[in-house]
Amino acid sequence: MMKSGAELTRSIFLISAIFAASIAVVSLLGYFSHKANGSQTQLNIPSFQFLSAPHDSKAAPAAASQFSSKFMPTARRRTDNKLLEQGLARARAAIRKAATNRSISVIGSNGILSWSAIYGNPGEFLQSYREMERNFKVYVYQEGEPPIVHDGPCKDIYSSEGRFIHEMEHGNTRLQELVSDYVQLISTKHPFWNRTQGADHFMLSCHDWGPHATQGNAFLYNTSIRVLCNANSSEGFNPQKDVSLPEIHLYGGVVNPKLASPPPPSNMSSRPYLAFFSGGMHGPIRPILLQYWKGKDPDIRVYEYDLPAGEDYYNWMLRSKFCLCPSGYEVASPRIVEAVYAECVPVVLSSHYVLPFSDVLRWEAFSLRVDVWDIPRLREILVAVSEDEYLRLREGLRAVRRHFVLNQPAKRFDMFHMILHSVWLRRLNLNLNANANA
Repeated sequence: MMKSGAELTRSIFLISAIFAASIAVVSLLGYFSHKANGSQTQLNIPSFQFLSAPHDSKAAPAAASQFSSKFMPTARRRTDNKLLEQGLARARAAIRKAATNRSISVIGSNGILSWSAIYGNPGEFLQSYREMERNFKVYVYQEGEPPIVHDGPCKDIYSSEGRFIHEMEHGNTRLQELVSDYVQLISTKHPFWNRTQGADHFMLSCHDWGPHATQGNAFLYNTSIRVLCNANSSEGFNPQKDVSLPEIHLYGGVVNPKLASPPPPSNMSSRPYLAFFSGGMHGPIRPILLQYWKGKDPDIRVYEYDLPAGEDYYNWMLRSKFCLCPSGYEVASPRIVEAVYAECVPVVLSSHYVLPFSDVLRWEAFSLRVDVWDIPRLREILVAVSEDEYLRLREGLRAVRRHFVLNQPAKRFDMFHMILHSVWLRRLNLNLNANANA
């Protein structure tokens, strides 16, 4: 896995990932590879390898000399850390330089990206993505046994977590103890965690237990990058260091055939219903939605799990202009991704939810966000959207779809790579939207 010439390692390390009823543990490292002439070496993403500890490792932390160069930096001198930071600095400088080009309207002549209105700064995002492709590598800890460790669910409501791990690897108190024990294990057997107390590691979880389970280790909770579906800023989610993971529901492991392909272009009149929601009555927001709108308006179809006989959930999405996406017990909802697939403009009804990929995406270009206290005014808000604005939102949905698709194998700019890019930005400590708005 090592290249010739002066090479630098260690951009991102551990993922200690809590998934549904499982815990998947992965390690990421980033490589900054420079040939003798200074040109950068192209690396494919994802590129990963398993990490193994020496057979004789005991309770004491392992010394760096115990590990083969296959898993360790080629050189271990202070100058290498300096070179690593110089490599990161070069990436930051290239991204900031690209941010000054405001003339890009469509990125790429071969369909790489299109319709730049969905991005805060399209040139900056594209350069950052290219830097990630050049410089990011993935390593995986082998410790732990499935199903508690490694394999995550690739079907149903927590699909995004299992599919992410698949691409990588081809009582909450007890979970906290497990997380604490696991960090103790890998920090004893490997030198990587101890170098930064987990600051260059990340964990990934879509289950509601994930944020709570990370409290099992203070450094994991406060220092490591946490990739969470429950990206609730009022419950400890820190958007400066944590990553919002899209929640996606894959019935049987695949997208419903009705949403598998983009629907044909249409105007407002081709979708007879103004808004639609169907779901369970749980959490603080949904009871308000059902109180005001269930059975109250023929254009705003709000149900619990009581759709009319013979009616199909996805048909309703495809026949509605707006899809209501209220939080339940937790802030995230798979309806947002389903609405993107159906090109039914998502109406996010949530408090404190940090939306996925908001470092680079302008959610206002393809969705609406309505404050909870404005739920009684839903009809007023939605009918105020002009047809031109609605068509612009639909165009944004069509353009952004590729960023929310899970492919096997993963493809450029899909959900898997967008998650990696979000982690990459935290390693760079660079906020693209902040730069775009500067």
